[in-house]
Amino acid sequence: MTGDFDDFDLPDPPVAGALDGDGKFDQADIDALFGDVGDSLTPKKGLRAVLESKVIRHERLPMLEVVCDRMVRSFASSMRNLSSDAVDVSLEEVTSTRFGEFMNRVALPAMIGVFQVSEWQSFGLVTVESGLIYAVVDALLGGRGGGGNGGLVIDGRAFTTIETSLVSRMLTLALNDFAEAFAPIEPITTQLDRIETNPRFAAVAGPSNICAVATFRVDIDGRGGKFTILLPYSTLEPVREKLLQRFMGDKTGRDSIWEAHMASEIRKTQVDVNVVLGERDMRVAWLQALEVGQTLRFNKGPDDPLELNCGGIGLGHAQIGQRNGRVAVRLMSGIARLTKG
Repeated sequence: MTGDFDDFDLPDPPVAGALDGDGKFDQADIDALFGDVGDSLTPKKGLRAVLESKVIRHERLPMLEVVCDRMVRSFASSMRNLSSDAVDVSLEEVTSTRFGEFMNRVALPAMIGVFQVSEWQSFGLVTVESGLIYAVVDALLGGRGGGGNGGLVIDGRAFTTIETSLVSRMLTLALNDFAEAFAPIEPITTQLDRIETNPRFAAVAGPSNICAVATFRVDIDGRGGKFTILLPYSTLEPVREKLLQRFMGDKTGRDSIWEAHMASEIRKTQVDVNVVLGERDMRVAWLQALEVGQTLRFNKGPDDPLELNCGGIGLGHAQIGQRNGRVAVRLMSGIARLTKG
């Protein structure tokens, strides 16, 4: 057997000169091995650097956080009524990200609901992860739960019509509660347009557009998961100034109970109203020379309208007369602040 390979010649080892004469790799050899990575290392400039930058300016929207906090309370009640189970809803975070990065982070399988805000004529997204999907389906179909999601096997199959219909009921409740929580800032109407399972079919903004993202966690009797509401900043532009306001009080800076109480107390306040019989310019010397019983003449007749004022501010006109033995005035105009021409 050894004799069969006596005439077999091994190939010569590579010569150092073939690598550039000194036995070292040059840039051309490195590029040939690993590809040309020079473009990826070249810093981007101009508008491309702005659009493709991974660092975004997070603009805090205090009132949007208040809306999400209000939604947590109402959505927990809605889910308890829907599933008749112990439901706990919590707000995890409200942050900003680019639309393309958000869609790349969506863990599949998942359901992506596309909803429309009618007043703004814009769209938003609400994504539901698989753990919450199966928890909602299990709860609404009478499952006992309590075992968590540890034994859940995701086989990669497409969601059935029943599963999609049950999750859409939850999404409709969530969007209605979000609109109700948004009402003190701006009345809006949200409507679920469709449910997608492929992120490519749920593009409501450009990949570089910045969006506000609110993440919620729902626990239903020991099982659950997260869902996320995404609103592009272009969608929030009509109410951006209102969302930048600071939160004051439980009802976005306006307490209707205190407002009604103050209005009722003002109506009970007693004020002194004066009837001006006439006015006349006098020198100080004449004023000092006045004596008791002296008569002052004004350019007013008995039937001329007199000015009715309060605190020096004219409120209307009245006519002087007598009623039940007392001097009285009869209003000739409505009570309003008079503007002197």
